[in-house]
Amino acid sequence: MTITTTENPTYKLELASSPHVHSRWNTKQAMWLVVIALIPAVISAVIFFGIYQLLVIAVAVGFAVGTEAAIKTIRKRKVTITDGSGIITGLLLALILPPNFNLAFTALGSIVAIGLGKEIFGGIGYNIFNPALVGRAFLQAAFPVPMTTWTNPNFSQVDAVTTATPLSAFKFDSVATELSSMFIGNIGGSLGETSAIAVMLGGIFLIAIGVVNYRVPAAMLIGAILFGGVFWMIDPIAYPNPLFHLLAGGFLFGLFFMATDWVTSPMTPKGMWIYGLGISLVLIIIRLFGGLPEGVMYAILFMNAFVPLINRYTRPRVFGEVK
Repeated sequence: MTITTTENPTYKLELASSPHVHSRWNTKQAMWLVVIALIPAVISAVIFFGIYQLLVIAVAVGFAVGTEAAIKTIRKRKVTITDGSGIITGLLLALILPPNFNLAFTALGSIVAIGLGKEIFGGIGYNIFNPALVGRAFLQAAFPVPMTTWTNPNFSQVDAVTTATPLSAFKFDSVATELSSMFIGNIGGSLGETSAIAVMLGGIFLIAIGVVNYRVPAAMLIGAILFGGVFWMIDPIAYPNPLFHLLAGGFLFGLFFMATDWVTSPMTPKGMWIYGLGISLVLIIIRLFGGLPEGVMYAILFMNAFVPLINRYTRPRVFGEVK
């Protein structure tokens, strides 16, 4: 829309199309800042699981960017791989995969994440679900055994390969993992999810610079403590304490890097609180009563589906509007 300016001696009037509220960062800048924020998680993945993980990350990022460029070319659209969105999708997907994951499966996951998770809806800004989680959900359904095969970290006291993560150990064997190990990352789990301190460094950085709105992470934290705490107080033997829910699995990684996706999370402040609390509620139900020990991926995808509805019913009322 063309900007029209009317001037007179006392005031200046400007007319412009929405949006009228802008972020401090544009999309391209925000994407690259997220890449920077993920560096601690990448470093922790290499430290705890070895240099091979860089190859997994390179394959995931390469096929994500390549798939995006190929689809844009086929659709005769401008190739926008420099905006960083394809890199983010590939990087996020790699960091939520098990260590030493098959490279062919990794490439397939990236193709599905970009093709079915983003480009089929029209590209960046139009997707309903988080693309990286779509890719992981596909891999979880197609290759369930490799997706649940975990490797002991380099500094583990156990030499053999194990199938246990803190969540599966608690759920199936009633074995609690030390919180200090979960905080540092010396545990079994997905590449970028095991080290709570590495994830928090990146996440707090994004909140501090305004790329991530604090409301969604805060709502998820409150929700996990509230809902997990209720069951823990009912039976502290059968159900883990709330701090375990925060540090175990992909909760913190999902809280900072997945649930806060600009496109697939609500726009209104009230909607962000509802969305974050909803994710934690679904997560706790899956972890405590579902067949799977983890539930972050399904909880976020589930709440992604409700985002348009949440936006609709939580939008601020226009001045003078009557219901």
